[in-house]
Amino acid sequence: MKIDPYNNKEIFLRWKSENQKGILGLSKTNSDVILKYIEDMERGLNVAQGSSKGSRSYCRLQSLRIKMVSFAKKFQQLYNLDDMTKITEEQIMTFFSDMRNGTLKRKNGKEYISVCTFVKNFKAFWHWHIKVSKKQDIEVKDITADLDTSQEKPKWVYLTEEQVKKLCDSAKYEYRVLFMFLFDTGIRSPTELMNVRVSDLYNDYKEVQIREETSKTFGRRIKLMLCSKMIKEFVKSKKLSEKDALFNINQKSANKYLKRLTLKLFGDGESEAGSKFSEISLYDFRHISCCYWLPRYKSESALKYRFGWKESDKIHYYSELLGMTDTISEDDMLVDVTRTEIEKRLEKSEREKDILQEKVKLMEEQMKKIMEVTSRLDERVRRGD
Repeated sequence: MKIDPYNNKEIFLRWKSENQKGILGLSKTNSDVILKYIEDMERGLNVAQGSSKGSRSYCRLQSLRIKMVSFAKKFQQLYNLDDMTKITEEQIMTFFSDMRNGTLKRKNGKEYISVCTFVKNFKAFWHWHIKVSKKQDIEVKDITADLDTSQEKPKWVYLTEEQVKKLCDSAKYEYRVLFMFLFDTGIRSPTELMNVRVSDLYNDYKEVQIREETSKTFGRRIKLMLCSKMIKEFVKSKKLSEKDALFNINQKSANKYLKRLTLKLFGDGESEAGSKFSEISLYDFRHISCCYWLPRYKSESALKYRFGWKESDKIHYYSELLGMTDTISEDDMLVDVTRTEIEKRLEKSEREKDILQEKVKLMEEQMKKIMEVTSRLDERVRRGD
């Protein structure tokens, strides 16, 4: 059974039950359209062309219902819209522009982050609205065509290899093993992490299987290059059975411990990736791991497999190329810059070798003839001629 660390299913079903007669704080029209949209996404109906088919996960449904209710409330407040499907192209363009430039802020007064996610969610809703309306012979304009879906540069906490080592050396035993496992595998935390069982470890703890049903993208079997021995000892010391979870942790507690320890060791300065050290979370190890493995993998496709990525742009998104160095050497330049000259020399050597071989062959033939003449002369001498 897959472990849901955020209890998305339970929370969503409870929200659905409590709001089946109407969403509190919204007009009836907005409430009805959101409930219909969420219901269709739960069943996999009226999915926009180009989107993956089938019902949405509870994690996705949770995200959609939160954002859709937020949109409806904002549209009512800003544009006095009791029907969010009546929003104009100019209004929606202004809305997301204000989110990006900080004019429009969250409830806590802070600016929105990852605005592209909000844009993509609204586009998904609008394309659903277009499809549903078309079935009723109503043409709806796609007002989302010109919305900016570019992804903002992510901020996260970057630790060097030496800092990771210092962090692990200073951590309690259970957390030391956890941190090294995250650093080694780059596994998604907590979703993939909490679903790893002892039975998912193979080849004497040198490999781990991330199962298809627990992964956001695809299942994969990867090598433990840094923490294999540590994991083996951990399983033995904790007396874990095959069916046990490898790490039975509380996500919030683990993040709090990680923040305290990182703050103690490195202070509250800003890391190279933009976030303060005190803002670190277990998920940051996925970014840090990517930075570590990027210069070590010879194949981009192999790196994508390890991290469970389908697109190459994820490599830059997660690493921002931190920790990379210019590795070009004079030997590399010798291969690239002077190749023509070397090839000319090799060709000349080959020609000289061929000429020498021809000379040797000629001399051998001459020597053979001389030997034949000498042999005939000796024979004549013996006969007394």
